[in-house]
Parts: sequence; C-alpha cells; structure tokens
Amino acid sequence: MKNVLIPVDGSGNALRAVRYMVDYVREHGPCSIHLLNVQQPIVSGTVTAFFDADAIQEYYQDESKVALSEAEAVLDKAGVVYQSALRVGNITEWIKTYASEQRCDHIVMGSRGLGAAGSLLLGSVTLKVLHAVHVPVVLVN
Repeated sequence: MKNVLIPVDGSGNALRAVRYMVDYVREHGPCSIHLLNVQQPIVSGTVTAFFDADAIQEYYQDESKVALSEAEAVLDKAGVVYQSALRVGNITEWIKTYASEQRCDHIVMGSRGLGAAGSLLLGSVTLKVLHAVHVPVVLVN
C-alpha cells in the first residue's frame, strides 16, 4: 500500500482503521495517507431559510473537525504524515471520487460506521463502497 484513503466518520471502527494503518506504516514504512470525512448535506428548506451558506459551511467544518480529531491525534502521536479533507454530499460517491482524484491504490475503512445500525454484518456505506470502487478495500473490524 502506497497511497491509502481512510474514510473517517468519528466511529470506533474508523479509528481502528487508522490504527491499522499506523501498524502498517511501522512494519512496512511510510505511505501517503488521506483521511476523508464526508458530511451529509443539509437539505431541509427550513434550515436553509434561517441560516446562510457561510453558517452551513461552518457547521460542516465543525462537524468534520470533531469526526477527524481522534484519527488525526492517533496519526500525530505516531508521527505518521497524512492529509485531511472534508467533502459534503453522498458518502459513497465522494469516497470513490476522492480515491480516484488522489490516485489511491487502497482504501482502508471500518466495517461499520456511525450509520450502520440497520446492517447485520457490514455497514451500508461499506457495502456500497465495495461495489463502487475498483481498488482493493481493507475492512477493519
């Protein structure tokens, strides 16, 4: 693995994926790591009627900062270099697009995230990513 995308939603499973990559880097040497947080867009007309676009963007940034904070702390403590990104929209589509844009050759992700309550074995985002991307996906449980 040389160029790895780790989708991060603030869940314990996402954090385990980050720790997996820390161990990988210690064993195999440095690689390029991308943390990606995707925020669900606010589509409520009521919200957009009372808050301007800047306030909504600030909300996305605040939520992303919270979701990424533990993952960034783990990588910082381990001395692993990474870059973080925020996108807003469909999670699966952004994972696919970002991986393609950054030429990631692997995706390492938790088997379930914060929104996986309805799935028995794998989270719905995880399943969608497995079907959407054309690079190896390592699932960490």
